[in-house]
Amino acid sequence: MADNLSDTLKKLKITAVDKTEDSLEGCLDCLLQALAQNNMETSEKIQASGILQLFASLLTPQSSCKAKVANIIAEVAKNEFMRIPCVDAGLISPLVQLLNSKDQEVLLQTGRALGNICYDSHSLQAQLINMGVIPTLVKLLGIHCQNAALTEMCLVAFGNLAELESSKEQFASTNIAEELVKLFKKQIEHDKREMIFEVLAPLAENDAIKLQLVEAGLVECLLEIVQQKVDSDKEDDITELKTGSDLMVLLLLGDESMQKLFEGGKGSVFQRVLSWIPSNNHQLQLAGALAIANFARNDGNCIHMVDNGIVEKLMDLLDRHVEDGNVTVQHAALSALRNLAIPVINKAKMLSAGVTEAVLKFLKSEMPPVQFKLLGTLRMLIDAQEAAEQLGKNVKLVERLVEWCEAKDHAGVMGESNRLLSALIRHSKSKDVIKAIVQSGGIKHLVTMATSEHVIMQNEALVALALIAALELGTAEKDLESAKLVQILHRLLADERSAPEIKYNSMVLICALMGSESLHKEVQDLAFLDVVSKLRSHENKSVAQQASLTEQRLTVES
Repeated sequence: MADNLSDTLKKLKITAVDKTEDSLEGCLDCLLQALAQNNMETSEKIQASGILQLFASLLTPQSSCKAKVANIIAEVAKNEFMRIPCVDAGLISPLVQLLNSKDQEVLLQTGRALGNICYDSHSLQAQLINMGVIPTLVKLLGIHCQNAALTEMCLVAFGNLAELESSKEQFASTNIAEELVKLFKKQIEHDKREMIFEVLAPLAENDAIKLQLVEAGLVECLLEIVQQKVDSDKEDDITELKTGSDLMVLLLLGDESMQKLFEGGKGSVFQRVLSWIPSNNHQLQLAGALAIANFARNDGNCIHMVDNGIVEKLMDLLDRHVEDGNVTVQHAALSALRNLAIPVINKAKMLSAGVTEAVLKFLKSEMPPVQFKLLGTLRMLIDAQEAAEQLGKNVKLVERLVEWCEAKDHAGVMGESNRLLSALIRHSKSKDVIKAIVQSGGIKHLVTMATSEHVIMQNEALVALALIAALELGTAEKDLESAKLVQILHRLLADERSAPEIKYNSMVLICALMGSESLHKEVQDLAFLDVVSKLRSHENKSVAQQASLTEQRLTVES
């Protein structure tokens, strides 16, 4: 066999130059046979023979053996070590040209060859994109949709290319959405649909393509799948239900596609999604709650949904998942409630519906994603003084917040806990709430929050601390001292990078601290006057004004 192969390669070198068609065809058939028997060994010999360099000349549109040559290249490029030699032999460009052929066998082998050469190489795939293969392949899919092998080749290519961000714009300028939906509607086999799903998922990350897929009728197909598979316990059906409902949620992440499907809350898609929430299927409950969270991305939608009873549906869903519940469903339902609570007009309605009580049932959760959404939902709801006061006097909640303020492994939970602590004080303006937070050890966390890298969090902390100093300085004095608040304020005022509102609120807080003997002494020892007097000429008028007032206060009290 080895001798035969060497002879074939020698003969092929001669015939490739002479273009003697019969001999050439014979040699190529022998090579294909050898590759079928031992691909790796044959590939090594092909590489060593230097024959690859001659293949480019056999891939011209006029060549009668181009399909076989492309097939050989596809076979050898299954081996990783052969891919770079194929590129170096200049095979990519002539292969791309062959994608314009009308011959289905040529198209199939050319697609396989390009796919195998560029497999797992983002740089080569990007090169194909730049050479314009995407519009060509989309056109091929439309023309040859009856040819199963060609269709599959196109789908594999789309799946690989769609992973690259640079491909999305090109895909968006074709009618890929229409073609894929058309193809999807025809498929009955699970494997074929799964293959199309694998292309749809990365494409649907692009907002323009999301809208095209919605307009092409993908959503109706997905809803049909959900309806067909929801009661099945077959593994394939469960997989398809998950893939279909996940993709549905992904389509709702685009603002335009989401709004199109919401249709003022009257849309049939929106109504169907609502019916998923009370379902007994966890996957559908999850997708339903996530879909509501996505619909709840603007005030108009949120107000409409709250007025039409969505909150009660979500609370019922949460209730079913309190004890040993499904964490992903908990997280999704809390996400939806948090988003719904953003418009001011919804807050009182959601409070009176009992959302805080429903959410507080998850205080014992040890899952950071659930903790994070729980905190976010409560923070969104407590703009009203009464609600903030009620929650701020809840010792279990305050103790849990203080505990989560130390969740260093979960920055999101830590940040939200700090923000909620601060919000309870800022919105309640209540001495009882402040006492509960002091007793639970929350003061040090608010002082640390004043040094956050996020201006909004620094500011929230400083306002809360100013209220503590104004309302309960005696109770908090020791904790403020041990947390080194005065030193931190000095640093914030001296730092040129501090935002104007940080400087302003730091000076307001300094004035409020003067009522404490020990803190007053710390202020005097740190020579605040020097820092403050410099701020009188600050470009921000409010800062300059507060600097003058603070300077007077410091001078009088010194």
